[in-house]
This record gives sequence, C-alpha cells and structure tokens, in this order.
Amino acid sequence: MLMPQKVIHKRLTMSLQAILLVGAGLAFWEQQWLTAGTTLAVVVITLVPFLLGKRFQVFIPPEFECLATLFVFGSLFLGEVRGYYLRFWWWDLVLHTASGVLLGIVGFLLVYVLNEKEEIDLHMAPGFVALFAFLFGVGIGALWEIFEFSMDQFWGLNMQKPMWGDPSGLTDTMWDLIVDILGAIVISVMGYGYLKTAGKKSFLEQWILSFIEANPKFFRKNQ
Repeated sequence: MLMPQKVIHKRLTMSLQAILLVGAGLAFWEQQWLTAGTTLAVVVITLVPFLLGKRFQVFIPPEFECLATLFVFGSLFLGEVRGYYLRFWWWDLVLHTASGVLLGIVGFLLVYVLNEKEEIDLHMAPGFVALFAFLFGVGIGALWEIFEFSMDQFWGLNMQKPMWGDPSGLTDTMWDLIVDILGAIVISVMGYGYLKTAGKKSFLEQWILSFIEANPKFFRKNQ
C-alpha cells in the first residue's frame, strides 16, 4: 500500500499526463497536427519510467516517476509546444539545472546498484561513486548540447536559443553546461554524504533508501 506522500506523487504524475492528453485532444480538434503529434509523443515519453519498470521488473518509486514527468512536461510540453523557452528567458536554465539533477541521480543509482550487486565484483569508494554521478550528468548534458547544435545546423531548427544578444547560440550552450554542472554537483555531494553517513537528512537520501527497499534483489543482504 502506498504511503500518503507517494499517493500524492502518483496522482500528480497522472494529472500531468491527463493535462497532456487534453492538450493533444484540443490540438487535434483545432487541426494543429504538429502540436498534437508532439504532445502525444510527450505523453509516451512520460510513460517510459513505468514501461521500463515493467520490462525489467524494477519498482520505480513514485517520486522518481513524478520528477521525470515534471521535467518532460516542463521541457517538451511547456517549453517547446507552449513556447516557454521564448517567453521566459530563464526557462531553459531552470530545465537544464533540473536535468543535471535528474541525470546525476540516474548516474548515482546506476553505479550504486553495480557496486552493491552480489554477482558483480566491484567495491568502489564513495568518492568514486559520487564522481561517476557527476561525470554522468555532465556527459549526457554535453551530448545533448551537441544534439541541439546538430539539429540547428542540419535541419534549420532553433534548439539553441539566442540569449542576451548572442545570435550564435554559444552563450545559451555555455550557460546550459554551467547549470548542468551545478545540478550534477549538488547530487554528487548529497550522494557522497549518503554513502559516508547513511543518514536520512536529504530528499536524495530518502529516495535512494526508497529505491533500495523497493528493489532488494539488486542489493546484497546485510550481513
């Protein structure tokens, strides 16, 4: 049975998906085919955590699903479909900071699971786990910037938004990478603190414990 806080996360995720479906329906009604198709694609993307959990028999805590859905909703639906990237100059920075946090969490959990799995003979120090989480978040962020540059160059899109009078998009790219790094640093420091103290002081530590408790098959039994 889900705890009240987890129920809230689950309902928030479903509410955002419902809003997306309504938006797609209205776009179809108004014959805005590109908007409708993009919105439906966003809906599918928000279902990825659930589908991956079912496919690989991994329980993904509602907090993770909710955060991922919020990010996709803010970046693709509000940012691209509703034009928030153009309406609010700071929207891109906020989303890239959030992506650094999200990717840092994914990187941390990935190497943490490998470190704790009985079948894999790995014994990584807390500092290395934190470093991997940081590099994972920054690396994926850098690849995304290359993707944006490629789309703009070869397809004539405007994924690198001009910022502060710089039409080349270089300023946007640099600030995106800077906030990606800041978000990844936050998660790395918090993850390192968790591994060193095993405390329950931060949201990240609580989410890590929630993931571990929900997926005991990935971790060694306590001796």
